[in-house]
Formats: sequence, structure tokens, C-alpha cells
Amino acid sequence: MSRHPLATNTNFRLLFGGSTVSMFGDQFTLVALPWLVLKLTGDPGALGLVLATMAVPRAVFMLIGGAVVDRFSARAVLLLARTANAVMVAALAAMVLTGAISMPWVYVLALGIGLATAFAYPASSALLPAVIEPQQLAQANGAMMGMRQLSMFIGPALAGVVIGTGAHAPTAGSALADARGLGWAFAIDAASFGASLLSLALIRVPAAAKRAPSQHGVFGQVLGGLRGIAADPPLRAFMLYAAVVSLFVGGPTQVGLPVLADMRLDHGATSLGIVMAASGGGMLLGGLFSGAVAKLVRGHLGAMILSFDACIGLALVGLAGVHSTVLAAVLLGLTGLLGGIVQITLVSWIQRRVPREMLGRTMSVLMFTFLGLGPLSAAGVGALLKVISLPALFVAAGLTLTAIALGCLTSPALRGIRAQDAVPQVA
Repeated sequence: MSRHPLATNTNFRLLFGGSTVSMFGDQFTLVALPWLVLKLTGDPGALGLVLATMAVPRAVFMLIGGAVVDRFSARAVLLLARTANAVMVAALAAMVLTGAISMPWVYVLALGIGLATAFAYPASSALLPAVIEPQQLAQANGAMMGMRQLSMFIGPALAGVVIGTGAHAPTAGSALADARGLGWAFAIDAASFGASLLSLALIRVPAAAKRAPSQHGVFGQVLGGLRGIAADPPLRAFMLYAAVVSLFVGGPTQVGLPVLADMRLDHGATSLGIVMAASGGGMLLGGLFSGAVAKLVRGHLGAMILSFDACIGLALVGLAGVHSTVLAAVLLGLTGLLGGIVQITLVSWIQRRVPREMLGRTMSVLMFTFLGLGPLSAAGVGALLKVISLPALFVAAGLTLTAIALGCLTSPALRGIRAQDAVPQVA
């Protein structure tokens, strides 16, 4: 029996293996960092500021990172960015375990992690098409996204357990109750970066996939990427929609979920890990069902995204009355399921639609909307929680998302986006 073409591609196996280890490691920091801030300060406002401290350099340099990837080697950029991340997460682990951690250091390291991530995300997205054939993109994205969703299902739960083992057991020289578990969580993530770096060092990008040097500077390339998106009406409309959703919903959920686990759920950090795992599990199932659902809706990706986002908003409203970890997990699992259904077809659609020489910049804009703008609103949300209740925050965020999605259903540019439209339309 012949092996699957992707399984015979050494570069893809290395990229997939290293990325898998790194994805699982990332989940430990995603749970541990907000928990660390809440344990150090007890202040949702401080959590919002830390998330914003990561988001500002990520947002500012995300577009530049995409241009750098298009100008140089995606593999080299990814190696440098992940090396920087490994060093900073390892430093975080050491400071927590030795009791040297303090909020100024958290801000400094969060700033550095955000800056490195701004280059890592577009580099990772651009490297995949460089090591496989174009007709294998959908399958490769399915494998990568499926593993990411699996990591989001298993990783947070494991992180919650690891952090929980150190609960109320301060390390020597530290008054932080969960220091031991938090330190272990950061150390696991640092080790995962090491495995990823080893796999990247072994990857060899085919000569045909290397880009010719550009005659324009980095900022000129950034502007060129933005002009390319602006000239593609469906792509432009989706980017604007994603930006609005991230601003008004991303911040409230990123701050609200850790605060919910700390103040209202019954198992602290373990509850946070469980609800994040439920979201990841829902995304995993959504990814598995995405092909069948796309056929069911006959490829009407735009209408599907907007309809599902409207339902996700109502699920967020439901979080306002939650006091049970199980019920919170059910609601987050639902939001993950609906969100996961659209992701594989959406990213593959963009990767097929955009010319290879523009892909790094285009993916950096997409990641800017998802990963840069949302946390920027987190600082404001943290301050807002000092004057409004947590339930009011979830109600406002959920109803805003539902209203935006339903309103955008009236836009032909968004509603008419189809999953199979791989050829750019003329503006």
C-alpha cells in the first residue's frame, strides 16, 4: 500500500513534528501567564495591561514581519523568532521557580514575547507552502490545524493540572502560592521550543521556493501587501470584518475567562484549563466536520461565518450566568465547534487565492486582525471590569458580536464569499 504523499515529504514531516511539539507547549504559557498575573496582583486591570503589552509590538511589527518573510527566508526568520521565544519563556520559568519574578519583569518578558511572535506567525504560515506542492495545501493545512486544535483540547487541561499541583505550595524564597506549578508550566513550554528549533534546523527549503530579492524596502512591501488586499473585494471585506470582531470581542474574552475561573468557577487554574480545553476540543471537532459542512452549505463560506459568529455571540451571553465549570465548558465547546468549522477552508482559500510572493504579508494582516487587535482592547477591558460586573462584560461582548454578524449578513461582499473562489476577483 502506497504512503500518503505528505508522509513521504521529509520537510513536511519535520515541520509538522516540530510544530506539534511547540503547539502543545504554547498551551502551557497561554494558561500560566494570565494565572501568574492574577496571582501576583489579583487585578484584572493588570492582566489587561500584560495582554496589551504583548499585543502592541505584535500588532505594530506583524505587518513588518510579513514583509521580512517575503523579502528573506521564512525558515531563517522562524528560527530566530522561536529562539528568542525559547530564551524568554525559559527566563520566565527560572524567575518564577526561584521567587525572583515581579510584575516589571512580567511586562518586559511579555513585550519580548509579543515582538518575537510578530515575526514567528507569518513566517510559519509562509513556510508551509514553500515545502509542499500547491495541490497538497488543503491536506497539509488540515493536518496542521487538526493538530493545533488537538493541542488546544489536550494542552490547556494538562497545563491546568500541572499548575494545580503547585497550588498553595510556595517555592523557597517565593510568596507566590502557585509558583511551583507555574514554573513547571513555563519550563515545559521552553523545552517545546527547543524541539521545534531542532526540527527547523533540519528543514531544507527547495531552491524553487526561494524568493528573488525585492527592489522595494520593507515598508514599501508592507504597503504593497495592503494594496493587494484592498484590490481584492472579498478578501478586503473579510479582513475588515475580522478586525471589528477582534476589537470588540477578543479583549473581553481574553480577560474575562481567566477572571471567571478565578472568581466564579470551582477549581481555579484547573477550571481555566478545562474551559480552554473544551474550546480546543470543539475546534478539533469543527475542523473534522468542516468539509462536510462546507458541502452542506454549498461553499457559501461568508454566510456560514456570519451565521456561526451570531450564534457564538449568544453563547458568550450565556457565560454571564455561569458558576459551574461543566456549564462553562459546554458553552466554550460550542463556540469552538462553530469556529473550528470555518478555519480550514478559510485559510486554504486565502493561501490558494493570494500569489506566493504576497502570502507572507497577507497572512500577517490576517494574524494582525486576530492576534494583534484583540489583546489591544484587553487593557481597556481590564479597566472596565473595575466599574462593571463580569456578567455585564460577557453580555455586552456577546450581543455586540451577534449584532455585528447579523448586520454584516446584509453586505453582499461578505455574504457572497465562497470557499471555492480561489481566483481573485477584479475590483
